[in-house]
Amino acid sequence: MEIRDQIVLITGGARGVGAATARAFAGQGARVVINWRASGPQAEALAVELGERAVAIQADVTDRAAVEAMVAQAAAHFGGAISTVVNNALDYSFNGDARAQMADIPWKDMERQFSTVIHGALNVIQATAAGMSGQRFGRVVNIGTNLFQNPVVPYHDYTAAKAALLSLTRTAAGDLGPAGITVNMVSGGLLRTTDASAATPDAVFDLIAGMTPLRSVTTPQEFADAVLFFASPWSRAVTGQNLVVDGGLVRD
Repeated sequence: MEIRDQIVLITGGARGVGAATARAFAGQGARVVINWRASGPQAEALAVELGERAVAIQADVTDRAAVEAMVAQAAAHFGGAISTVVNNALDYSFNGDARAQMADIPWKDMERQFSTVIHGALNVIQATAAGMSGQRFGRVVNIGTNLFQNPVVPYHDYTAAKAALLSLTRTAAGDLGPAGITVNMVSGGLLRTTDASAATPDAVFDLIAGMTPLRSVTTPQEFADAVLFFASPWSRAVTGQNLVVDGGLVRD
């Protein structure tokens, strides 16, 4: 299925990577569902910007009933089942100075990340899989991080949850593949700049840029282009994979 024929659900789609991804899909003619939990004004403004092929729908991805209602609302709005999911919802601020240390990080911090990242992705995949199976086509793209390969800053809770998401990506690919559904991950490093990375000093961005072969920090727009690849016909034989998009900083 060409991107222009897809109905794409982007969780956490109002800001940062989510908004860049929504714009990227809309630019290719896709119909876009901008999911939001607490960023209503940004989501509505983005939907207005993208026009009639976009709709903003509120749902907490950790609430299965809310996710089911969102999926039903999206199908009614666009007249068809969701074909493509980008699991991007995030509740985190990257601040190395303020991060929890291993000696005292509370379990509730781990639970919060696993709830959003894993429980949220599971809810969304389960709620959309039947519609994808009915079309014999589906694309799931999970948003990961290069930090579990190169933990230059030990964000214990966030990194552990994203590592678990890679495992879920690969096991889901095995279960859903026979229905024509691919499941892949796109993993970035520090992006310049999103709300989540707003607390990062410019010196850190410059340091990371100097360590990459491209001598630059990846932008949300560049990252979104890689997400498009996994939704496109060019990746039709690719599933269960993790593509690191960070300017070449991590190469394994």
